[in-house]
Amino acid sequence: MCQENSVDSREFGTVSIKDVVQFLVAGFGTGVLSALLLGLLTMVVTQTAEAGELQPVSMGEVQRGSLLLKSATGDLLLDAPMVKTEVDMRISGMLARVLVSQQFHNPGSDWAEGTYVFPLPEDSAVDRLRMRIGERVIEGEIQEKAQAKRTYEQAKKAGRKASLLKQERPNIFTSAVANIAPGEKVTVEIEYQQNLRYDQGRFHIRFPLVVAPRYIPGVPLGEDNVMVFSGSGWAQNTDQVPDASRITPPVVDPVSGSVNPVNIQIMLDAGFPLARLDSPYHAIETVRDERGIHQIKLKAGEVPTDRDFELVWTPQTGQAPHAALFAESWEQEEYALLMVMPPVREMQAVQQIPREVIFVVDTSGSMHGESIRQAREALKMALRRLASEDYFNVIQFNSQTHALFGGAMAADSHNINRALAYVEGLDAEGGTEMLSAVKWALDAQAHENRLRQVIFLTDGSVGNETALFQAIQQRLGSSRLFTVGIGSAPNSHFMTRAAQFGRGTFSYIGKVDEVKEKMTALFSKLESPVLTDIRIRWPGDVEVEMWPKRVPDLYLGEPVLVAARMAQLNGQVVVEGQVNGRLWQRALQLNGGGKNPGVNLLWARRKIVDLMDQRTLGRASGEVRDEVLKVALRHKLVSRYTSLVAVNKMPSRPLDMPLKEKVVPVNLAKGMSAKKVFGAMPQTATPASLNLIVGFIALLMALILRRRAA
Repeated sequence: MCQENSVDSREFGTVSIKDVVQFLVAGFGTGVLSALLLGLLTMVVTQTAEAGELQPVSMGEVQRGSLLLKSATGDLLLDAPMVKTEVDMRISGMLARVLVSQQFHNPGSDWAEGTYVFPLPEDSAVDRLRMRIGERVIEGEIQEKAQAKRTYEQAKKAGRKASLLKQERPNIFTSAVANIAPGEKVTVEIEYQQNLRYDQGRFHIRFPLVVAPRYIPGVPLGEDNVMVFSGSGWAQNTDQVPDASRITPPVVDPVSGSVNPVNIQIMLDAGFPLARLDSPYHAIETVRDERGIHQIKLKAGEVPTDRDFELVWTPQTGQAPHAALFAESWEQEEYALLMVMPPVREMQAVQQIPREVIFVVDTSGSMHGESIRQAREALKMALRRLASEDYFNVIQFNSQTHALFGGAMAADSHNINRALAYVEGLDAEGGTEMLSAVKWALDAQAHENRLRQVIFLTDGSVGNETALFQAIQQRLGSSRLFTVGIGSAPNSHFMTRAAQFGRGTFSYIGKVDEVKEKMTALFSKLESPVLTDIRIRWPGDVEVEMWPKRVPDLYLGEPVLVAARMAQLNGQVVVEGQVNGRLWQRALQLNGGGKNPGVNLLWARRKIVDLMDQRTLGRASGEVRDEVLKVALRHKLVSRYTSLVAVNKMPSRPLDMPLKEKVVPVNLAKGMSAKKVFGAMPQTATPASLNLIVGFIALLMALILRRRAA
């Protein structure tokens, strides 16, 4: 080996100074030329974007008339396919059936595979996929995930159109369509069932519209570049987030304008007169017919997919439901969704218990702008509301974690003023190292005889949710964790599950003028007794499988909500719990509930969620996988282990025509700063220095090889 090295050294030594100089000049010239070409290409993109036009840019053979965009990470997106989405919601009582139609358009001159990473509600039971090619409709079928991918890949290779829908996270999905012809449009239809959220006397339904960039901690796994459907994101897989490349789709630079518009239409049959109907983040138009059914649409028609949509409605006084039962007979079994509302008067506070309140606020780069303003206002309101006998602390985290005090301090006027000044100075910079903040907040010892409550204000833009859930479960102790989702597109999966693992509750604040209302509602819960030790007694002769198995503690304004499967639906069910040390009880007849299709899907989805929680808490992943597969395959649901796939039997792409894999770019969530999320990036600069180095190395290697050959 030493001898071979000495031979290489001698051969390299024969290169003259003149040769080296010539190749240095050539390398420099090559680098400059490539830098100039890329600079010209980027300049065209920027000028087009700044003009507010997302039009095809002709660049000869380089561009071939395709759509040219720049991503927030500085990359160029050539021939980027676009997706136009139509959402049709049908809401009846506590249930919603939603149809999401995604129209893929291939603007390039190559045959393409389009891949789109998009959000759905974290509790959605996704059970149907259809692919429309002109007048032809292909129905999807549920398969185990690996088998579904094989089915899809075989069809793709054979030139047949195919569509694959897979779940990356409970609220992140990937839709892929293979063999889209140049200029062609193919529509993918996805359907799901969902139950509504009822809280503080109001009904809510939320439809997420953007996958916000996630902070990806950990050490890169060092894999080679992978195929588009395996992972096309801007982040590398890491030891802490092994699927990072699948949950970080390329983000269009905001200066390029928005892409992938959405239109939403809703039919709302509330079942009672409404006092108020509102969409807090989008302007809507509403028409009410003689039956009391509301037809709702977006006032602007199509809107950008850059912030979540929410619809909220309030029953007229005295019309709010105290209990509801939705039932379905499916495959010789009875399924029921049961909601019971404990009387508010019995949940009112009787005597304030001294508390220790730990405020944890996210000050990472994704919170820059509107989100950090919301967080500051919410924190200041919360601090002013503390009682003199309370203790408190404020913890902020970004790339590092910092606490105002070394431990919780008395909420006297001096400490409150110090905290208000501290909060006023909070700014958003850096990464989202949330795990250290969770540990810090939960590891501290509570003062004796105080109710310890941790309030977490964040957009939840993290990729390591599982590690965070595990830390919460392991370190919670006697504390209670409450999450407040901040911003236009918070990570709802993290927010809801973190609160449930923390035996608390969650709230959303989407704009500054909601702070007072949302924080007042949260503090009404924090300052009120909890309905604890909740038990549900079903008829003694009926075998029942109920999810969740154990009903969590409830706070003021929250209902008991369970899904059950049984052989027959009759008799009486009793719901009971403890409020202020007193027994609360309510009895209901099981027969007579409304018959609603899709209740079996909600039961199955709740069972899958419970099983996945068991996996997070340490149950063997193989056992969980087997049980989830049984439920998901029987009820035809998309899950971590199952996917929906649709294949057209007739080939469409000639096999001698190449297939280009293209990922659909997404918008940056409204209010986020690209510089703060992805780091400072020159708007028109190119990697000239890299090109110079690459050009020089390539030419130098060519010189060495030529000398060897000689």
